[in-house]
Amino acid sequence: MKRVFVNGYGSIGRRVAALVGRDGEVELVGVGKASARGIERAAADGHRVFVPGPALPGLAGRGAAGSIESALDSCDLVIDCTPSGTGRENKASLYEPRGLMAIYQGGETIHGEGAVADTLFSSRTNYESAIGKRHVMQGSCNVTGIGKVARPLAEAFAGQIGRLDITLIRRWADIEQGGEIPDTIEMTPSPHHGEDVRAHMGDAVPVHVRAVKVPTRQMHVHILDARFAGAAPPPDDIHAALAGEPAVAVLWGARGTREVREFAGSSDALADTNMVHVHAEMTASRGDTAQVVYSDDQTGIVIPENHMLMQAMLFGRPRAEALARTESLFGLAQKKAALEARFSREGARS
Repeated sequence: MKRVFVNGYGSIGRRVAALVGRDGEVELVGVGKASARGIERAAADGHRVFVPGPALPGLAGRGAAGSIESALDSCDLVIDCTPSGTGRENKASLYEPRGLMAIYQGGETIHGEGAVADTLFSSRTNYESAIGKRHVMQGSCNVTGIGKVARPLAEAFAGQIGRLDITLIRRWADIEQGGEIPDTIEMTPSPHHGEDVRAHMGDAVPVHVRAVKVPTRQMHVHILDARFAGAAPPPDDIHAALAGEPAVAVLWGARGTREVREFAGSSDALADTNMVHVHAEMTASRGDTAQVVYSDDQTGIVIPENHMLMQAMLFGRPRAEALARTESLFGLAQKKAALEARFSREGARS
């Protein structure tokens, strides 16, 4: 049995650890955390908690099971969920010296001196590229969401789309994060998302991304404008192109992102949908341009992706088999059906 360690226990690490812990094909060695408060939370969730070696003497009495370094010595793969920007340092000091395979999250980069890998992963666009790799970066929630909508549209309307312009309306903080949210809309010059999307989708369809950050914790929203060579297809054709995607729900009558999350919370303790949600009334076609508006489950969408990536790296599993195993753990089809039943076209009309 393969042994996996989750380094970091924030919004993403907590979810990834829960996932690995219920996959009987791998063993969760434990989770890494540096603060006493984080140790107590992870231990309360039933995990063995490991801390940086230098901090162990001061934290052993708080429930730490040992050092992160000792835990890594017995692992096959580490899923790095530490704060943004620390993955490169961890790779150099912890993972590479031990010959460990590692998955990094979207706060890292594959570009420049700080690169943690040469591959940015999206299960929808480049799953096979991760097979045989030892270090791979999982795309961020925004980059993952774009791939789940843009790639199906590019395939359904092959040769017809000349460019994609995407505006990211980003949430300021995650649901679990405390603190006050600033009363401002923050502009993001040269967001990394466009370069990251091109890294996994390629350049066949030019993608241009702009981003702003707004004071909410309730998901991201993307506005995607697809420019066609001729007349843009009608909204129903666009929805049909997305209908078969396991991580895309087409919703009618949802007044906002909070309403979607609150419905998800009725069946999921973390209120995660693990997918994107097309807000169907906002889909519009005029002339050569079609507009699609969708919301992105910022905490949950990358968790099935991490599982898919883990299967590619640890087992070299074909994509179809990996999808089936991930579905058996997440029940995405059931979640999607429940969302589309709650926010149905017929219900929106009544």
